[in-house]
Amino acid sequence: MAHSDVTTDPIYQTDALIAEDIDAYLEQHQHKTMLRFITCGSVDDGKSTLIGRLLYDSKMIFEDQLAALESDSKKVGTQGQEIDFALLVDGLAAEREQGITIDVAYRFFGTEKRKFIVADCPGHEQYTRNMITGASTADLAVILIDARKGVLVQTRRHSYLCHLIGIRNIVLAVNKMDLVDYDQATYDAIVADYAEFAKGIGIESFTALPISGFKGDNITALSANTPWYKGPTLVEHLETVEVLSSLDADKPFRLPVQWVNRPNLDFRGFSGLIATGSVKPGDEVRVLPSGKTSTVTRVVTLDGDLDQAVAGQSVTVCFADEIDCSRGNVIAAAANPPQAADQFEATLVWLNDEAMHVGRAYWLKLGSQTVSVTVQQPKYAVNVNTMEHIAVKTLDLNAIGVAEIFTDKPIVFEPYQDNRALGGFILIDKLTNATVAAGMIHFSLRRAQNVHWQPTDLTRDDHARLKNQTPRVLWFTGLSGAGKSTIANEVEKLLNVMNRHTFLLDGDNVRHGLNKDLGFTEADRIENIRRVGEVAKLMADAGLIVLTAFISPFRAEREMVRQMLPEGEFIEIYVDTPLEVAEARDVKGLYKKARSGQLANFTGIDSPYEPPEAPEIRVNTAEMTAEEAARYIIAQLMPLK
Repeated sequence: MAHSDVTTDPIYQTDALIAEDIDAYLEQHQHKTMLRFITCGSVDDGKSTLIGRLLYDSKMIFEDQLAALESDSKKVGTQGQEIDFALLVDGLAAEREQGITIDVAYRFFGTEKRKFIVADCPGHEQYTRNMITGASTADLAVILIDARKGVLVQTRRHSYLCHLIGIRNIVLAVNKMDLVDYDQATYDAIVADYAEFAKGIGIESFTALPISGFKGDNITALSANTPWYKGPTLVEHLETVEVLSSLDADKPFRLPVQWVNRPNLDFRGFSGLIATGSVKPGDEVRVLPSGKTSTVTRVVTLDGDLDQAVAGQSVTVCFADEIDCSRGNVIAAAANPPQAADQFEATLVWLNDEAMHVGRAYWLKLGSQTVSVTVQQPKYAVNVNTMEHIAVKTLDLNAIGVAEIFTDKPIVFEPYQDNRALGGFILIDKLTNATVAAGMIHFSLRRAQNVHWQPTDLTRDDHARLKNQTPRVLWFTGLSGAGKSTIANEVEKLLNVMNRHTFLLDGDNVRHGLNKDLGFTEADRIENIRRVGEVAKLMADAGLIVLTAFISPFRAEREMVRQMLPEGEFIEIYVDTPLEVAEARDVKGLYKKARSGQLANFTGIDSPYEPPEAPEIRVNTAEMTAEEAARYIIAQLMPLK
């Protein structure tokens, strides 16, 4: 930069303002708009290098970072400095070095016109979950393409996911133009190829730029190396593009409640981040799913009361009436509330190494709401290269599919395309607490609105009182041949002598009728236990003591049944018989068939059994007879009312 140009440089002017009037600078900085964006694409397309260039050219890099990087062996020469831009922001490298998990590397920088938060996500296919994390809050996506390689599979996948998640500002940054001698024909061919793909997935428009993150071409200033390019620089586009998330303020008011704020007896408020719309004292609001209404009396923040709050602000709202409202509820405009339902069609992006288990119960977390959910067999999966809909039975790692999901109670929602906060969710494995999928709700199923609980006058307590007992589900689990059915039968006989009202559900017997349509695949085993659990629940509601004798090999499904019942009514009884003992008995000849290959998916041989980690009762039939085990179980259950 020539000396005569220094005083007109925005960076110089900003530095001068800081030196002369720090309050004026802070006031100016406070009112800048904020753009959140993500860089994505395939491996080695130059994402981290580009972000490093943006940070350096915006003069927001800390001096200690510069000093540390100047001595590194991987250098980039620019303006007399030697900087490894990629090392500045490579979250994956930091994750490996520190031995911790960093989903996304976020960096913060600013220019004269706008503040930025940029998410740098690895381009590797196995880190698609990281890309989803970064994109979930982004207003814009910079899709990088290596000019030497063109549009790749991961380019298509990331573009499809960005569009799916609702990012409408797409920048196609054709990077490493210096390595193709800034050839316009190469650039035009890549843009045309991407445009054809983008049109096929519904991307209506995008902004394309030829850049070099390494050399700085067209990042902050137009490059002499690309005289044929007449569009904006990357920074210019980032500074002027409309922030679509700002339009949330024009939508109906929605506030998912994070916690109830009651520091003293004179104050009771409901706190959370406003997802959409605005709120002010005097507004009529409705609390969902209860539907109760009230009037807002105060909108409170740490800095005091507000006359009005808008989307993106964290506030505490006070009501004129003492209506019930708690974490997981949604406060909404009374005249235009969202829906509540328990059955949906949704798109799922599967993020776990272990494939999705159809029918298994997962936790669904949507905003501040957490419920149990089961996923049905996908209607189809999407081939990100051809956009073809593929018939599948499950979803594997990084698969994108559409399926119906059923929650155990209604949740407040809006379609994802209308409201990210009330339409986007994650699925969590109940046993490992790992996030296994990201999802986007399309709509509630019609039957969810047409099927309602019919209230009855007699309750489960009335049924139990008539039988003079407390309902229980005695869930016998163990390997085939462990002795579950034999012991359950002995326990039922003892309970009968004690004048208890019981019913025994046996695995083989149930498969003759209720579950005769199910095989022994993992999905069918899960559905088998789900159905039995629902039947056992109905019988317990009738006041019975229910005994079930099923292998039920998976902890997740046993836990699913436990969650169906009131606390304390599910009694897990582990018939702990070693495999070699059970196989030696082989009363039905099943182990012999499994060993010879005539019987597939047999528990203990080619299908796993997950023993209970903390059963209420444990018996070992290698050490006691069935009669002894039954008497021991009765002793543990006593006194049975």
